[in-house]
Amino acid sequence: MKRRLAARVAGTVMLAAGTVAALTMPATATATATTTETAPPASEAATLLDAMQRDLGLNRDEARQRLDQEAAANRAEQQLRGSLGGTFGGAYFDPASGKLVVGVTDSAAFDAVRAAGAEPTLVDYSIEELNGVIEGLNLRSTAAPKPVSGWYADSRANSVVVTTRPGSAVQAAQFVQSTGVLVDAVRVVESTENPRTLADVIGGNAYYIGSARCSVGFSVQGGFVTAGHCGNKGDTTSQPTGKFEGSSFPDNDYGWVRVGSGETPRPLVNQYNGSNVSVAGSTESAVGASICRSGSTTGWHCGSVQAKNQTVQYPQGTVTGLTRTDVCAEPGDSGGSWQSGNQAQGVTSGGSGNCSSGGTTYFQPVNEILQAYGLSLLTQ
Repeated sequence: MKRRLAARVAGTVMLAAGTVAALTMPATATATATTTETAPPASEAATLLDAMQRDLGLNRDEARQRLDQEAAANRAEQQLRGSLGGTFGGAYFDPASGKLVVGVTDSAAFDAVRAAGAEPTLVDYSIEELNGVIEGLNLRSTAAPKPVSGWYADSRANSVVVTTRPGSAVQAAQFVQSTGVLVDAVRVVESTENPRTLADVIGGNAYYIGSARCSVGFSVQGGFVTAGHCGNKGDTTSQPTGKFEGSSFPDNDYGWVRVGSGETPRPLVNQYNGSNVSVAGSTESAVGASICRSGSTTGWHCGSVQAKNQTVQYPQGTVTGLTRTDVCAEPGDSGGSWQSGNQAQGVTSGGSGNCSSGGTTYFQPVNEILQAYGLSLLTQ
C-alpha cells in the first residue's frame, strides 16, 4: 500500500523563554567518569534552584521536587530502554504528573512499565522505526531543500518532525516522499528556526582559537571537550593554552582539546554568579527533563529537553544525533556545557533566536564524545 505524507503545518516557531550555558573552568581533579547521581553541595544546589525558579517558573519546593522526580525518571528510562527491546517507542518526562511516560507498541508491556514507576502509553512506532526514518533522511540530507532546517524524533507525538521555513511545507513534504522513508511517521512543521553555529565572536570568559571565541565544555583527563566547529585538529587555543587533538564537523559537532602542563582541568561548570557547580557523572536525562547551560556570551540559564536524535541543516553542512532544547544561546556560547542536576549532558552546537526573544538550541551529547575519543570525564 502506498503511503501518503500529510504535511501538518504549525506555523509557529518553537522559542525558548530561558537561556542556559555551562562553562568548564580548567582547574584540578583526578576522578574518572561515573554515572552515579549524587546530591550537589548545598551552595551549588541553592544556585541551581535559583536558576530553575527564574527560568522554569517554579518555586523552591517545586524545583527540589522536580529534580527528585527527574532523577527517578532517568533511572526508569535507562532500565526500560534496555528491557523493552523492540517494543520501546520512546519516553519523556511529564512535569504535570512528575513521571516518565513510556511509549510501547504492545500493550502487553504496560505492566513492566508500571513496575518501573513509569506511565505506559500505546504508540504506533518503535523508537527503532523512528530512528530508521531519521537515518533515511540523513542519507539524503544533501538533497534537502534550503528551507528545511532539520528533523528530530518527537517522543510525545511518536513521530519524526521535519522543520521548514514558513510557506515551504509542500516542498519539504516532497523531499520526505523522495527519500523512501516511512512517511506516515513524519510530520512537516513550518518554523522560523534558522540554525547557525554559535562561534566567532570576541570577548567574555572563554577560550580562543586565534581571534574566534568559543566556550569550554566539560573537563576530561588531560583537557576538555567542546564543539567541533570551534576548531580543526591541530589548531591551538589560548586562555587556556592547548591544542585540538580531535575534531568532527559537520556530521558530528564535537572535539577535544589537550591543555598544556600549566593548566589543570577540574570537574566544575561556571554558573556566572561567582560560583561553580560540580560534575558527578553523565547519566542522560529524559525528554521533558529540566536542563541548564553555561556559555561565555550569555551565562547560565535553564529550560527543558525537547527531543533527541535531532538532525540540523547548518549552512556548513548537516549534523546528526543532536539533542533539541528550548534554551536560548548566542554566538560565543558554542562548546559550552549542558547539565541536568549534577549530570553532564553535552556541549552546545548551535541554534536559532537569541537570549532576548528566546530560541531553540541543540547540543552534542557528551557520552558520544567520550566514547569517540576514549576520554574520561572528570567528576567529584
